[in-house]
Amino acid sequence: MKRITVLIVASLMVLGQAYAQTKPGVKNDKAKTVKEKDTTEHYTFPLSDKVIRQEVTFKNRYGITIAANLYLPKSRGSEPLAALAISGPFGAVKEQSSGLYAQTMAERGFAALAFDPSYTGESGGEPRNVASPDINTEDFSSAVDFLGLQPSVDRNRIGIIGICGWAGMALNAAAVDKRVKAVATTSMYDMSRVMAKGYNDAMTLEQRTKTLEQMSQQRWADAEKGTPAPSTNNLPEKLQGNEPQFVVDYFNYYKTPRGFHPNSVNSNGAWTATTALSFMNMPLLTYIEEISPRPVLLIAGEKAHSRYFSEDAYKAAAGQKELVIIPNASHVDLYDRLDVIPFEKLTAFFNENLKFDKSSAKAKTAAVE
Repeated sequence: MKRITVLIVASLMVLGQAYAQTKPGVKNDKAKTVKEKDTTEHYTFPLSDKVIRQEVTFKNRYGITIAANLYLPKSRGSEPLAALAISGPFGAVKEQSSGLYAQTMAERGFAALAFDPSYTGESGGEPRNVASPDINTEDFSSAVDFLGLQPSVDRNRIGIIGICGWAGMALNAAAVDKRVKAVATTSMYDMSRVMAKGYNDAMTLEQRTKTLEQMSQQRWADAEKGTPAPSTNNLPEKLQGNEPQFVVDYFNYYKTPRGFHPNSVNSNGAWTATTALSFMNMPLLTYIEEISPRPVLLIAGEKAHSRYFSEDAYKAAAGQKELVIIPNASHVDLYDRLDVIPFEKLTAFFNENLKFDKSSAKAKTAAVE
């Protein structure tokens, strides 16, 4: 029974947490304009009267158009702002958790960019609803590209925040992209680890081989059909009362008015059935120690089923690092519960590590000229 539970957990995280019919996404690698947006679109949080929200787009290194919301504090001085690129959770969109984080950090004086990763939400890329350890790591760096070109931003004071599965991508990006001065994560999930090894690394070689064999055969079916099949490992449409607590928590966020969004893979779509292939072959966090000497802040809930990912990342990271465990909090609590997410800690962390330096502002002015 324990092994079956492990496989159920891994399947839900790896292959998608929504129903199998995919919702048509952005076509021809172009983000939708405001006029083209569905009338059903909404944010899962109200817009703060302390910030300005701007819809923006930019391209990543692979030429994929990334759709994002830039949040700026209404009250700010003449000095360029420290900036944050934010994304996650895995399968969510900018109108959900990452947008809430961005808005809250903008209220606290930062320029904050919440973006839809490639192949999801309003961002470009075909086919829809697929993830990549490389391309989604690159998405963070392309967000840094964008922020560094904004006149209101000090390009030498840019940090990133990753939530859930995009926390692993954030750490991966910080390791390779030396422009990132500080990185923080909440409810971190190492997606390559859980896909390759199962929850708590419990997947056997036999189980791994069987999973890869199934996806390998699925490629023939996808090639013959001309389109990738969606996953069938999904959140239930209704809770039966016997689900593991983590499934209940995900359902209560993605499938209810609390966090539902029509563009979210987890609310209204499904990852492709072969999404796990690259994650199972290309591990994230291989070079996590190379984030040092830049600081790392890892935040997890005490009762989160994902807590061990943050704890292990903390052990693997080098130099200035901190692990914060939030008492009584679950994994999903750190998605949107303003009374649980430690924004004071996040603010202090980035204020300390993205301090204003007049020489950096002069350097940006000289570069632009």
